[in-house]
Amino acid sequence: MTVLIAGAGIAGLTMGLTLHQLGVRFRIHEAAGEIRPLGVGINLQPTAVRELMDLGLCDMLDRIGIRTADYGFYTKTGLEIWTEPRGLGAGYRWPQYSVHRGALQVALYQALVELTGPDVVILGSRAVGYRFGPSDVTLLLDSGGTDSGDLLVAADGIHSAIRARMWPDEGPPVWSGAILWRGTTQAAPFLTGASMILSGHDRQRFVAYPISHSDPCTGLAEINWIAERRFDPSTPWRKEDWNRLADMEDFLPWFNDWEFDWLDVPALIRSAKSIYEYPMVDRDPVDAWSDDRMVLIGDAAHAMYPVGSNGASQAILDARLLGAKLLQHGLTPAALRVFDEEVRPSVNRVVLANRGSGPDAIMQRVEDLCGGVFERIDDVIAHEELAAHAAKYKKLAGLSINDLNARPPTIAAGARIAE
Repeated sequence: MTVLIAGAGIAGLTMGLTLHQLGVRFRIHEAAGEIRPLGVGINLQPTAVRELMDLGLCDMLDRIGIRTADYGFYTKTGLEIWTEPRGLGAGYRWPQYSVHRGALQVALYQALVELTGPDVVILGSRAVGYRFGPSDVTLLLDSGGTDSGDLLVAADGIHSAIRARMWPDEGPPVWSGAILWRGTTQAAPFLTGASMILSGHDRQRFVAYPISHSDPCTGLAEINWIAERRFDPSTPWRKEDWNRLADMEDFLPWFNDWEFDWLDVPALIRSAKSIYEYPMVDRDPVDAWSDDRMVLIGDAAHAMYPVGSNGASQAILDARLLGAKLLQHGLTPAALRVFDEEVRPSVNRVVLANRGSGPDAIMQRVEDLCGGVFERIDDVIAHEELAAHAAKYKKLAGLSINDLNARPPTIAAGARIAE
């Protein structure tokens, strides 16, 4: 019995680690010729951290990431709107981590290779489609070759060829009108030293958080940052340049006066080694992720805006929840169907919420009320309204502290799937 996985990103590698834990043979086909630390910073919610720790990766997370201490919203002038503790400080039994996406992918790949050997990941092998046999599924590859197994897990990202075969009329990802300029800069950590901040409003905002430990000699850490500006979605833009090196002069003038007492935004931008430009895109929710012996996970299933730190976390959860269904139903289409029916509706709601009613929507609310200028936030908006807004999103995204802490492990220690 063999499971095929298309894609060796965070979702695909977590799926491989989960199948190894369950004693299931698998092969991963990855389009890239090597696994390199590409990308910028991401956050891993306690829901996902719990799953990685259950895979024995606690030391790895502490080595490559920072335990996020707090998460705050600020105006365009750096005034605090709402800050809350994260991870252990919030009462979860597991931390939240800020980490370089590429470092996480490489670390997951290394962990998998140490357990299984390198042959389970076939590099330079791009999935282009699939077909079913009477009792198996065949993965079609760009080389003209094929591979067959009992099930296929498509974790091949936002431009998934497998999803395109399943939903041929869908078209390209949906652009929101926002452009993200992303980079990392060696700088002194700000606020608590492990803070994640968002400042601004819907039309323009800035996000920053450290993704490395401070150097003991210089005191500097790698600070991940995102500068965002929103345009009319009908405006011509370089929408198809998904990973384009950018010129800071394209956007720096909009942030030149964002010098806060606790963070110098223009200085952070100017000191970046490289800056990349991304359109902020997602995909409309679809009515099914599964097709007989094939199922979508990660960005192939639910590409979402980078709001609420849910993208990578949900990719990890997908792999673990799918593993739990395989444990219950065996390597059968029924396991994929049950996973689809139970997980997809709630994740689709998060995708839609991230388009305008995510946790950061409170910044625009304050901008509308007072232009982002105040002496005391309590004079603008009640603390109870801020707390209720934060709690509402946590519930929607499955981040309720009490619920998560009381939930049994997704996959019990020692659980195995019988051949």
